[in-house]
Amino acid sequence: MSMNLRADDTFVEDAGWQAAADRYEEFMRVHSGKRIVFLELGVGYNTPGIIKYTFWQYANKWRNAFYVCINKDEAYLPKEIREKSIGVAADIGEVLEALNGAIHE
Repeated sequence: MSMNLRADDTFVEDAGWQAAADRYEEFMRVHSGKRIVFLELGVGYNTPGIIKYTFWQYANKWRNAFYVCINKDEAYLPKEIREKSIGVAADIGEVLEALNGAIHE
């Protein structure tokens, strides 16, 4: 068994992957310029070009975008988007529990 990571020739970019990529691109096109939060949960540097770097680029390029990164070990915020970003260096489960508790108080 192997994970679907861009580490070798086992990465799958089949018809299902391409259809999902097309839907993603359409979503981004439709929502360009709107108020949007790019919420990154636990993304590391194994395949940063798929989520992490893309979110940074959109947050930098789109005036109404905001970037949130929750990652226990890698909650880095590039200087170009720090003014419109939040980095939380904590366990995702603990953060979600705290948010849930705050909502229900």
